Amino acid sequence: MPIISQFYGILIYIYKEKGGKHKKPHFHAQYAEFESVYDFDGNLVEGDLPRKQQKLVEAWTLLHSDELSAAWKAWNENGEVIKIDGLR
Repeated sequence: MPIISQFYGILIYIYKEKGGKHKKPHFHAQYAEFESVYDFDGNLVEGDLPRKQQKLVEAWTLLHSDELSAAWKAWNENGEVIKIDGLR
């Protein structure tokens, strides 16, 4: 599961999920012991983060939704890892 972005202690990564439990493109966000799953519209699918980090992830997602789609496709089709800038 490659890390595709990181900012303010938050790690963003994607999995290859052939027939996985999440049926649509998504990414995982981890902060300390917290982990959650988001779709590319910034909606929380599963898990939890502290409120401040959740808002940061949602803002980052809205800024990079097209890049997330490209990264998901590249990773799942040919294993290519595309990095995405974090928040500054």
